[in-house]
Amino acid sequence: MKIIIFVYALVLGSFLNVVGLRVPAKQSLVKPQSACPGCGKTLTLLELIPVLSFVFQRGKCKHCKQPISPFYPLMELATAFLFVYAFSRIGWTFELVIAWTLITLFVIIFITDIKFMLIPDKILFFFAILFIAERLIQPLKPWWDSILGAAVALILLLLIAILSKGGMGGGDIKLFTVIGFALGTKLMLISFFFANILGAMIGIIGMACGFFERKKPIPFGPFIAIGTLITYFYHQPILTWYQSLLH
Repeated sequence: MKIIIFVYALVLGSFLNVVGLRVPAKQSLVKPQSACPGCGKTLTLLELIPVLSFVFQRGKCKHCKQPISPFYPLMELATAFLFVYAFSRIGWTFELVIAWTLITLFVIIFITDIKFMLIPDKILFFFAILFIAERLIQPLKPWWDSILGAAVALILLLLIAILSKGGMGGGDIKLFTVIGFALGTKLMLISFFFANILGAMIGIIGMACGFFERKKPIPFGPFIAIGTLITYFYHQPILTWYQSLLH
């Protein structure tokens, strides 16, 4: 079953690459067909096999030999591994659907924010509707924690954006509002903490190594994605550890 999930998730990861690259550019997801960005040659089915095409072509276009970014197969692999990991931890329950929805959202956001420094409203609106439907089927306990989580996220991040004079982007605010609804108040706050810690650490290391420039914004979406997934899968041991510090 894990192998089947892995294969299907690889294919999904390939589609999420298309979504992440085309939605911010306001392009159709169907047309035109995928093509090499260098020579413009339309890719055949054999050139679109997730991960394997990249390996067999040695990371280059079959026609013009221009290097293909490893970012795309890495996103496919990340989707597959995360889907399998979620299944191994949660099993066949409805919560797995919520976990897979969350992973799908974060893979798209990772791509759009890295490539375009943008978290599209269309993506957030689509997944907000999905989470509303899913939480109607399996609500949080108490059920109103979804509403409270979304409200707290919206107010908290709006205040931070105002006080920092634009230090928090509109897309980040909306994304955390969706996360607050999906996961509730407590997990949203923990994920916000982890996202900021990760962002600060990577930002300092990146500036020290010359990858980032001072006073130049860096995409925060990937840190939100990683921080939220850490929180989602490991919130129980995290809370237990934190409570042990208080005693």
